[in-house]
Amino acid sequence: MSKNSHEVRDIPGGVAVIGFFLSFLSGGALMWGYDTHRLQSLRGGESAAGSDTAPWSDSDSPIPVDSKDPMWGNRLAPVTIVEFSDFECPFCARVEPTLEQIKQNYGPDKVRILWKHMPIPNHPNARPASEAAAGVFALKGNEAFWKFHDLAYRNQNTLAPANYERWAQQSGVTDLAKFKAGLASHKWASKVEQDEALSRQLNVNATPAFYINGVAFSGAQPYEKFKAVIDQELGKAQAKIAAGTPKSEIYTRSSKEAKNATPPPPPSPAEAKDDGLWKVPIGKSPVLGTDKALVTIVTFSDFECVFCKRSEATMKQIRDTYGDKVRIVWKNEPIVSIHKHAEAAAQFALAARAEKGDKGFWDAHDKLFESAPKLEDEDFARIAKELALSVDKVQSAIKEHKYKKEIDADQEAAEDVAATNTPHYFINGRRIVGAESLDRFKKIIDEEITKSSALLAKGTKPADLYDTLVKDGKGAPELEKKTLPARLNAPTKGNANAKVTIVEVSDFQCPYCRRAEDTMKEVMKNYGDRVKLSWRNFPLTMHEDAGLAAQASLEAFKQKGSDGFWNMHDLLFAAQPTENGLKREAVEKYAEQAGLDLAKFKAALDHQTHRAVVDEDVKAVSDAGINSTPGFIINGYYISGAETYSKFRKVIDRALAESK
Repeated sequence: MSKNSHEVRDIPGGVAVIGFFLSFLSGGALMWGYDTHRLQSLRGGESAAGSDTAPWSDSDSPIPVDSKDPMWGNRLAPVTIVEFSDFECPFCARVEPTLEQIKQNYGPDKVRILWKHMPIPNHPNARPASEAAAGVFALKGNEAFWKFHDLAYRNQNTLAPANYERWAQQSGVTDLAKFKAGLASHKWASKVEQDEALSRQLNVNATPAFYINGVAFSGAQPYEKFKAVIDQELGKAQAKIAAGTPKSEIYTRSSKEAKNATPPPPPSPAEAKDDGLWKVPIGKSPVLGTDKALVTIVTFSDFECVFCKRSEATMKQIRDTYGDKVRIVWKNEPIVSIHKHAEAAAQFALAARAEKGDKGFWDAHDKLFESAPKLEDEDFARIAKELALSVDKVQSAIKEHKYKKEIDADQEAAEDVAATNTPHYFINGRRIVGAESLDRFKKIIDEEITKSSALLAKGTKPADLYDTLVKDGKGAPELEKKTLPARLNAPTKGNANAKVTIVEVSDFQCPYCRRAEDTMKEVMKNYGDRVKLSWRNFPLTMHEDAGLAAQASLEAFKQKGSDGFWNMHDLLFAAQPTENGLKREAVEKYAEQAGLDLAKFKAALDHQTHRAVVDEDVKAVSDAGINSTPGFIINGYYISGAETYSKFRKVIDRALAESK
C-alpha cells in the first residue's frame, strides 16, 4: 500500500473494500468503492465541540497551543510539554510509559501535556488514527481523547477503522453515527494538517518530538532526562511567578526565551535501527577519501537541512578519528517541499565540482553548510568568490538546473534504499538515520573495520572491499506489474501513437488523486509526444460525490471529446477542497463554464447515462488487483499513490527503453 493513496482491500470476486463490501446493487449496478485512508482537507479548523475546557489560547508562543489541542493537566500548570507524535511509530509508543510516569510524579498542577498530530508518511495507519483521535476529542473532549490515545498505543499493531469505532465508544463517544460520518468525510483532517504544518515550520522531522516550555527535546528518552529539563523549567517558572509574572503568561514567556537559547530538536532515533544490509551504489558521486578505505559511508543529505548541518560536525570527527580508513560518498537529496534553497545549493556544489573536481565540491560543501540556512542568491555569489569559482557559471547552473540529471539520479537512489529523510547514512551498507552521536557511528564503523580487515586477510583487494561487503545487500525493489484491459472509448491526452501509455485510475474526490495531478502535468510537459495518458474512473464509496463527478466528466467527454473531459477534469479537481464543490448544483455550474449543453448534461445525470461505463471501470480496476487511488499503470508497470515525479520518471524511462 502506498503512503500517498487511498486503499480498499480485496474480497472474493475481485471486488475491493475496506470495512464495507463493494457489491452489486439490484439490477447489477456496482456500488462505488470504499476507502478509509487519509485525506487532505483544506477546510479551516473547528472548535472542540466536546471539549471540557473553556476556550483559551497561547498563540503568541513560538510553539502555539490552544484549547483545540488535546490537553492533560491544568491550563495554568507552570510547565508545558508539547508532544508531536504518531500513533503508528514504535518509538512514540515506547515513550508513553515515561509520560505516564511524569504525570504521576508531577501531577496536573505542575505539568500539562498537549498533543500535536504528526503522522509520518511511511506509517500508513498513522493518519487515519490521528483523524479518529481528533474526532474523539472534537466530540467528547480531553478525557475521551486520552482514553482513545491509550487504547491506540496499547493496540498499536491493530490500527484499523473498525477498531477506531470500538475505541471511540470505549472512550465515551455515544453518537457513533456522527463519529463514523466524520471519519468518512474526513471532517477532522484539517486539525491534523494544521499540526503537521506547525511541525514543518519548527523543522520537526521525526517522532516523537517534544518542547518542554519551548525547550527542544527529541526521541523516546528515559524519564531521568525528561525530569532534568522539567525540574529546570519548574525552577524558572517559579522564579517568574515570584517576580509577578501571571501564571497564564508563563508558557509564552518561557517558550520565547527557549527559542532564542536553543536549536530545533534533532531527529529521533526512530529509524536509526540496523535494518540489515543495503547495496547502495556509489556511481559517480563526489567522494572524500580513497577507494581503498576499509569503511564507506554513503550520505544522503540536504544543504538547507538543520539536522544535516548539525551532523556535519560528527562527520568531521569521524574523518579526524579514522583518517583514510573511512571514505564519505555524497548523494544530494534536497527536500524541496520545505527547503526552498536546497536544490540551488546542490546545483552550486556540483558546479564547483565541475570547475575544480572533488576538492572543489567538498570546499563548496563546507562553505554552504557554514552559511546555511542563509542560502540566498547573494550568499551563493559570495561563496563563489571566496572559493575563486566563476560566479557566472555557478549562477547559470542554478538558474538552468544544469545538474538536474545528477540530482535526480541521487534521489532515485534514495528511493531505492528507502532513504526517505535527511540526513541518512549507510555505513558499508548499514543504515543510520538522523544527526546521531559519534558513539553511534563509531560502534558500526569499528565493527565494519573488523570485517574489512578479515576480508583483506583472505585476499580481497582493497579497491574491491565495498562491493564485496554489500554484494548481498538489499537494493531497489522490483517494479510491480499489473494488467488492466483497455477501454477503447476512454479519455486520453498526448500522442495517440506514443510507445508509452500511462493509465490513470482515479477518483475526483480523493485528495491524493488531486495531489497527483501536478505530477501528471509535469510528466506530460517533460515527456511530450513520447507518452499518452488514459483515464479510468474508480470512485470510492466513502466519497459520496465521487460517482456524480465521474459521470459528469464522462458527459463532458461525450459532448466535447477528450478536450471536454480534461477541461471538466480540471474544474472538478480545482473544486474538490471546497465543502460543496462536487455537489450537483456546483457541478452544473462547471458544465456551463465548460460550454456544455446544460439540458443534455442535466438529463445525463438525472438518468445516470454513464453509470454503466463507470461501473465497468470499477470492476475492471478491481479485477486487476488495484485497490487504491490514485493508481497508475505505465506499460504494465504499476505505481500506487501520489508518488514523486522521480518515481514516475524512473518507470517511464524504463518503459521507453524497453519499447525501442
